Amino acid sequence: MPEAASVDLVPTIDPVASERWSKRNHLETPWLHEEIGRRMEERLQWIRLQPKRWVDWAPVNGGLATHAAVRARYPKANCLAIETSGLRLQKAKVALTNPWWTVWKRQSVSVADLANSLQQQEAFDMVWANMALHTAVAPQSLLRAWHSLLATDGFLMFSSLGPDTLRELQPIYQDMGWGDPSHAFTDMHDWGDMLVQAGFAEPVMDMERITLTYATPSDLLKDLRLLGRNLHHQRYQNLRGRGWRQSLESALWTLAKPDQGGRLVLTVEVIYGHALKPLPKVKLAKQSSVTLAQMKTLLSQSRGNTPLE
Repeated sequence: MPEAASVDLVPTIDPVASERWSKRNHLETPWLHEEIGRRMEERLQWIRLQPKRWVDWAPVNGGLATHAAVRARYPKANCLAIETSGLRLQKAKVALTNPWWTVWKRQSVSVADLANSLQQQEAFDMVWANMALHTAVAPQSLLRAWHSLLATDGFLMFSSLGPDTLRELQPIYQDMGWGDPSHAFTDMHDWGDMLVQAGFAEPVMDMERITLTYATPSDLLKDLRLLGRNLHHQRYQNLRGRGWRQSLESALWTLAKPDQGGRLVLTVEVIYGHALKPLPKVKLAKQSSVTLAQMKTLLSQSRGNTPLE
C-alpha cells in the first residue's frame, strides 16, 4: 500500500495487533462477516455499472460465500482476489480456484498477495472490500490503495463496523477499570470525508444496527473471539486468570434483557459505503504535466466532458 503518514494512523489501534489480526488464518470466515457481506451484495442491485473486472479484497476474512454471491451476480466478470498473508493466500487459492468454479465457463479468478497485486497495471471496475477497513491501522492509506486499483468511473463497495458497536460493554469495562473493550470505530460521516480526501467522488454512506443475543456470557465471549480481537493500544495488558474471566462473566449478566427472554444483548453498528473514481482533474498552468495513463483517460473522453481547470 502507499506509505502511511502519521496523520493517517488510527490513534487507538495498536499497529502490531492490527497486523497480527490481518494475517490470522481463520478456520472459516466469521459468520457475521458473511451476513454483512450478504446484505452488502444485495445493494449491488442498485448499481448500474456491470463490472468486467473486479477485486475482492481479503475474501477469507470478508467471506468466501459472499465472494460466490458476487461472482454469480456478475457471471461474465473476471476477478482478482487479494490476500493479506501467506496462509490466507493459500486458503483463498484452494477455495476460489478449485474445479467447482468451472460452472462459470466465462469467468476467471486469480489470487495474489498484497505486495504483488498493487504493482500490477490492470485497472478494475469494482473494488469489493467487506469488513476490512475498521481494523486497518492506516485506513486512509488503504483507501488510496483501493483508489489506485480502480479505472476511471469504477466504484468501491465496502463495509465496516461503526462507533455504536459493543456499546453495552463500555460501562462494564469502565466499572472494572479495564480500559476500553475495543478500539474506537469511525463514524460514517468521517468515512465519507476520507473517501473524498482519497480521491473518490459521490460517496454514499448507509448504516444499520444489528442486535445479537446470547443465552450465557460464555456463549457471548466465545462468539466475540471468533469475530475479532480488541486492537486498542491500551487494552488490558496483564495476564488474565480464572478470576478475571469469572468477574467478566458475572458482569455480563447485566446485559440480559426481559424483552429478549432474558438473553444477553449486544449491538453491532454496520456502515456501508459506495464511491466512484472520477475522471482525474488536471490544473492548467503555463506548463502542465500529466502521466501517460491520465492522458489516455483524458483523450478517451469527449471534449465537453473533460474537467480541465
